[in-house]
Amino acid sequence: MNQVVAGIDIGGTNTPFSLIDKNGNTLVDNYSISTRTHKTADTFVEEIAGKIKDCIKLEGDLELVGIGIGAPNGNYYTGCVEFAPNLRWEGEVNLVELFGKHFDVPAVLTNDANAAALGEMLFGGAKGMKDFIVITLGTGLGSGVVINGELVYGHDGFAGELGHTSINHHGRECGCGRLGCLETYVSATGIKRTAFKLMAKVLGSSQLRSVAYDDLSAEMISIAAAGGDPIAKRAFEYTGEKLGKALTDFIAFSSPEAVFIFGGLAKAGDFIFEPTKRHFEANLLSLYKKKVKILPSGLSKNAAILGAAALIWKELEK
Repeated sequence: MNQVVAGIDIGGTNTPFSLIDKNGNTLVDNYSISTRTHKTADTFVEEIAGKIKDCIKLEGDLELVGIGIGAPNGNYYTGCVEFAPNLRWEGEVNLVELFGKHFDVPAVLTNDANAAALGEMLFGGAKGMKDFIVITLGTGLGSGVVINGELVYGHDGFAGELGHTSINHHGRECGCGRLGCLETYVSATGIKRTAFKLMAKVLGSSQLRSVAYDDLSAEMISIAAAGGDPIAKRAFEYTGEKLGKALTDFIAFSSPEAVFIFGGLAKAGDFIFEPTKRHFEANLLSLYKKKVKILPSGLSKNAAILGAAALIWKELEK
């Protein structure tokens, strides 16, 4: 009988999940349920639990040995999602406890970026590495820091929030209430803000000028850059500069072997990687020059689910 874990990626709109073996193989098709339609975490967990049990019965030769959960504001130590802004559940919700009502197997929770880092280590480009950083570029900027083969959680479970390091104390407003956080510049939302700032500042034609702010996306900016649009290309240059310079500070505290860049904005390829690497090397302390690689994620399109699965497989090894 094949041992599997459930990898669950909780998002503000939808929650995909699947059953993953120890080698990172997806043994059933990915499933997804709506997160937004559930007013309470109890009914949310009940629906997922039911679908996981149905999958196990349908396949017949699978043994569920654990549940890994990646979620916004997920706390590894408490098992709680704490005041997540994009979820309808208020306050602190103990998801590990709720899953324990449906399954007699271990369940572990952490935030989605930490899960991505573990996925990179077990199933992706960081296999064999003991020191690396994963940066996730989505609506915001998440991060997971691995030192000596262990994910860094800190004393309270919230270590490594690199997206909320301030790179300009008089800069852009952030959703966290502070000013100049890195994610206000380097994220899908950040590059959109940059593009509009450039269009207000710089004359010249751009296909982006005809797009309303609420309709503009990072993908549109990437497509425009590929077509030679000058505003779009400058937006990526600016974003890469901010990220590259910020990474030099992160290198100084953990001296990683590599930084993996992951998420929607990373799909822009060289438009984001080239300026990031250039500004990174130009600003690195000489001790670290030519020692640290900046790489795309080695995970598949199921990266978030694989990350959540890696979380529980890592826990089961202990």
